[in-house]
Amino acid sequence: MSIHLTLPYPISANRYWATRVIKRKGAKFSTAMTYVTPEAERYKRDVRLIAATAGIYAPLRGRMALLVRLFPNRPQDWARRARRDPGGWDDTVQCIDLGNCEKVLSDALNGVVWADDKQLRRIVLERMEPDERGARLEVAIEPVAAMPSLLDGLAA
Repeated sequence: MSIHLTLPYPISANRYWATRVIKRKGAKFSTAMTYVTPEAERYKRDVRLIAATAGIYAPLRGRMALLVRLFPNRPQDWARRARRDPGGWDDTVQCIDLGNCEKVLSDALNGVVWADDKQLRRIVLERMEPDERGARLEVAIEPVAAMPSLLDGLAA
């Protein structure tokens, strides 16, 4: 059983979490508090609604694999860029980095698709060429049985 979701393009981790430093009068030390921003709360709400529409009403149990395809927004001048550099035109397209994407997505799916992200045993991230469908994440979540590692043949 595989679950497929098309989710909104993620916000940057810099806009997802914020830190506030609290200084108290007379105190020797200040306290730093990191929190999820209102923009991040909206993103998490949107993800929850899409998951519910797909029939996910409670976190799934067991080990899982997360497969993510990140599609950046296609710029208006994409055809000109493609003529100039057919093999790498999309390298200059503004896009969130894959590590940043994974952190934001995992947090948004935590407690929605899985109870805890420690259930994730394999994560595959792929940046795609922008297309006419716009900026988005295409996500597949699959159950994982005990399996050999992709790196097993490397340790000799």
